[in-house]
Amino acid sequence: MDFELTAGQKLIYDTAREFCERELIPHEALLERTGELPHELDLDIRRKGMEIGLHACNMPESIGGGGLDCVSMTLVEKGLSRASTALAECVRRPNNILAACGGEQVAHFLEPVMRGEKRECIAMSERDAGSDLRGMKTRAVKEGSDWVIDGTKHLIGNARHSQFVILFAVTGEDQTPTGIKKRISCFLVDLDTPGLIVAKGYEQLGHRGHSNDILHFDNVRVGGWQMVGEEGEGFKVVNDWLGAGRLSVAAVCQARAERAFEVAADYAAQRRQLGQPIGKFQGIGFPLADMAIDIRLGDLLLMNTAWRVDQKFPSVAQDCAMAKVWCSEMLGRVADQAIQTCGGMGLMTDLPLERIYRDARAERIWEGTSEIQRHIISRELMRERGA
Repeated sequence: MDFELTAGQKLIYDTAREFCERELIPHEALLERTGELPHELDLDIRRKGMEIGLHACNMPESIGGGGLDCVSMTLVEKGLSRASTALAECVRRPNNILAACGGEQVAHFLEPVMRGEKRECIAMSERDAGSDLRGMKTRAVKEGSDWVIDGTKHLIGNARHSQFVILFAVTGEDQTPTGIKKRISCFLVDLDTPGLIVAKGYEQLGHRGHSNDILHFDNVRVGGWQMVGEEGEGFKVVNDWLGAGRLSVAAVCQARAERAFEVAADYAAQRRQLGQPIGKFQGIGFPLADMAIDIRLGDLLLMNTAWRVDQKFPSVAQDCAMAKVWCSEMLGRVADQAIQTCGGMGLMTDLPLERIYRDARAERIWEGTSEIQRHIISRELMRERGA
């Protein structure tokens, strides 16, 4: 078993990490202070990311993307995600659902995204439909060749900074042996479509500059050409995306945990009490050892999962769920202990730890809560045993 990265993989990671250190992290203080990312800065970072080939590196080469495999993309996510989410997202990695675009969708949505001219957001969650996506109430009713959409989506990341939304809505119902089952379909909808309102969302704990918004659909009319895939096949579309999204969250968490640990370990080596570095005291040194073990296990699970995705193992949904649970919960432990290691200074904005600590809490919720991930894992365990 060879766990060594290839020369190409090392180059990919080093490129992303160096870009993060040079172009992203220096702006974190501004982002934390103002809560907003200046539009000009967003454009500048996006342009620089395009110049070195990071823009759309997750998308297939056949549509102008970088065509990176899952291992390489995971390394890119790790490299960029040492910085705040809003900054890391200036380097666009478009939602891979867009690779399914066809017909008129290509020129109107996909190609502008690939050129860096448009940005998408994704809308699934509603107040009464989070973990239970089939509970969504937003509906699309067919009228002639068009669809008319009504409903409300909330907790939509960066809708106010996007030009169109990947929307999931109910388009019908089927009678099944277990009862009525909603048919979910996927649409691409311009955010300036009449009847669609982007409203300011909620004040949140962390992730400064990464907005959560509310989308109101009131008699919003879209063309039939704006549906992605076939009617009622929305979950088939989204299932292809969920695994990648969950693995991306795991990579983000791994990167933040590594950064928090580095800050804490450096502080423990430099801060002296009673004539020696505090890291030499077991009360500091042993927790650092536990953090290092946690991080090593997270990295092994993360990269092995990415490798299994590339090898097309049949149980990758379970693997991605495992990686997301471990890395997101591990980040919470590491961020907390990193602050404890640095004492009062860990709570100060001079260090990135208090921000990493705040931001970490969301990772156990979005892209599927830890409870949903455990459901996926346990369900697969029972299926393997015929139960």
